[in-house]
Amino acid sequence: MSGPEGAASGAARTGRAPRVELALIGIAVVGGVALRAWSPSPLWLDEALSVHIARLPLAEIPEALRHDGHPPLYYALLHGWMAMVGEGDAAVRGLSGAFGLLLLPVAWALGREISGPRAARLALALAAASPFAVRYSTETRMYSLVMLLVAVGALLVRRGLRSPSVPVLGALATITAALLLTHYWAMWLGAAVALVLLAVARRDPERRRAAVRLLAALAAGAAAFLAWVPSLLVQAAHTGTPWAPPTRPSVIVAVTLTDLGGGFVRDAEIVGVALALLALLGLFARPVDRVRLELDLRTVPPMRGEAAVVGLTLGIGATIGYLGSSTYAGRYAAVVVPLILVLAAVGLSRIEHDGARAALLATVVLGGLAVAAVNAADDRTQAAAHASAIEAQLAPGDVVVACPDQLGPSLIRALGDDVEVLAYPTLQDATLVDWTDYAERNAATSPAAVATAIEARADDDAAIFVTWGGDYRTLEGQCQALVSALQARRPQRSDLVAADGAVFEHATLTRLGPVAR
Repeated sequence: MSGPEGAASGAARTGRAPRVELALIGIAVVGGVALRAWSPSPLWLDEALSVHIARLPLAEIPEALRHDGHPPLYYALLHGWMAMVGEGDAAVRGLSGAFGLLLLPVAWALGREISGPRAARLALALAAASPFAVRYSTETRMYSLVMLLVAVGALLVRRGLRSPSVPVLGALATITAALLLTHYWAMWLGAAVALVLLAVARRDPERRRAAVRLLAALAAGAAAFLAWVPSLLVQAAHTGTPWAPPTRPSVIVAVTLTDLGGGFVRDAEIVGVALALLALLGLFARPVDRVRLELDLRTVPPMRGEAAVVGLTLGIGATIGYLGSSTYAGRYAAVVVPLILVLAAVGLSRIEHDGARAALLATVVLGGLAVAAVNAADDRTQAAAHASAIEAQLAPGDVVVACPDQLGPSLIRALGDDVEVLAYPTLQDATLVDWTDYAERNAATSPAAVATAIEARADDDAAIFVTWGGDYRTLEGQCQALVSALQARRPQRSDLVAADGAVFEHATLTRLGPVAR
């Protein structure tokens, strides 16, 4: 979103890449593509929920989402995808993998548009090896789609500022609508882009007309979102993010850096900090000669606009989220990660010394792939272990309970549809989680009363299996109390699977035998 100076400086970088750099780019692409296709872990809560919602008839998905808290586009796409390729773990994750692969050529094109061939090659490498992008290319969630749409939108804005043709404007309106219907943080991204375009219209007479047309395209895309606004208002009033407390802005920065580097994997912060430093070079540094960079605190082209969008998006989202008592998860940064990666590629391209540039590229590529491999190999849930233990001992008349309900979707996914799982506290089918007034409902729940209701469903000679976790927000202590209440009548207790804190979604599986005579 910068002027001719940025284009000129980018056009100058047309030299052929050194062999070491090309080799690292090749490693990034081959490794990144391979890791996007490999994810042995069973589906965890959010993924299983996505599949269970997408399995519903299309007409029923919007109502299910009113109790979940997301817009509908990804679920509709997943519904169609599953109809074509099936519902196995690899199949349902394949949609995100496809979006993740499509991100790579778009990142290359965006890097070339902004700063020439060298930045294009480096943007391709950073996007391919990004542990953030790899992780969400292997999850049955919407974040890989979000990153693809953001990268395409950034490319359209760039080209629209140069030549605001009808096809470009129409495509931008479509991308805007798609983003808003995929994730609500797209609202803050859209607001940030609008503010930057308003600044361009005010300060740059040569591009004022183009900026105004792009703003009109954004508005047209936002208008398509209006039909979903009533559902958004219901969600905002009754669902929210009860699973975590509100997040301070400073914590959002730290969480984003950590997740940018691959999440809570040892040394992941090194990758995240390296990418952030390279992005700062892209914003503030210009090469003086082969071994020196000059910092300009006024910033330098060509990515001032994109950098402003990143800062404004996170700032607006953090402020509104904190004031509205909403939490933040690092995956929400999907709305800005493509811009950060390309900004980092531009910063890396500013280093004229081939050896130094290759060393830094090796750090983020090899480090990123290593972290991504650890993420891919790690189990994200203990649901499969619980399902195996239950299936080994389950007898007719036995009862299976998930406490809290958040453990139900992944357990049902692992067990199969032929085993009924009751969700604490409602004792309804545990396929979905109803987030409506979640904290208030849990606060009003008596574990002893729920235990009595479970006993009413189980024969005295039957067993009760309880998958439970004790550290879920708004349910602190309730699942332990439930197990204790059941054990008062059923003293034959066996903990079949212990909670493994190294697993993201961890829980204990307890079997309570027949009623004491």
